[in-house]
Amino acid sequence: MRLTLCASLLVSVLAAAAMRPAEADAFKTCGKEGYAYAGFQSVRRAHGVRATLTSLARPWVESGHVAAWVGLGGVAQGPGGTDEWIQVGLAGLPGGSGDRLYYEVTYPGQGPAYHELMSHVDPGQRMHVAVLEMNRRPNHWRIWVNGKFVTEPIYLPSSGGRWQPIATAETWDGGRRACNGYGYRFENVRVATWRGGSWARFRSGHRWEDPGYRIVVPRRANFRALATAVPVWRPGWWASRNATDSAPTAQAQPMKVLQPPLPG
Repeated sequence: MRLTLCASLLVSVLAAAAMRPAEADAFKTCGKEGYAYAGFQSVRRAHGVRATLTSLARPWVESGHVAAWVGLGGVAQGPGGTDEWIQVGLAGLPGGSGDRLYYEVTYPGQGPAYHELMSHVDPGQRMHVAVLEMNRRPNHWRIWVNGKFVTEPIYLPSSGGRWQPIATAETWDGGRRACNGYGYRFENVRVATWRGGSWARFRSGHRWEDPGYRIVVPRRANFRALATAVPVWRPGWWASRNATDSAPTAQAQPMKVLQPPLPG
């Protein structure tokens, strides 16, 4: 083990020892450090993915962000082992302001580029979103929202038909231990078996369910991703908080990398 890792481990141990028991217990249920996921990856490769996304409640973000998205690609999934992906979904940032509709693209050799489509999405508002490869332009993609494309063609080399679609919720702790809460519903999740459409059932090949977050699957192609340590989706959770303390105090910050999980 490298010295830097030993030093980091020692700091983490000392910090945990300094926590109050209640804080330590809470962190045990808030997922792993960095990113935590609750979702699925398709068993088959495809040319697109779509779903209807709904936030069940206003997210609670102490640090970092939460999100619910569908997309393709991932870490080391581009040409020559570069990172390459495209995704669309809902994202919540610190400040208690609710969700935003966004899409994100990572081109080979570049960092992720975050684009905001709507600055506010209410809980209960259903958003029909899709990432789809264009019919007559292989390796060119578009983002679709509520039945209409909202981007120009996005060229991602060596991408067509190579990736297994992902539908997942995620949380990122912003580089410090934090408990972030969300509740998202995914409905009618489908994959495109050919460029431009030909939609088929999403068949899951891998399931992510990190500690502190769980998946409820009431029927095929539908599921809910829920935080268990900060259950914002439960009736009365927000009402139980003091009105003056109901919003996190951290300042809103630019979206960080929404990094898809490593393929299963």
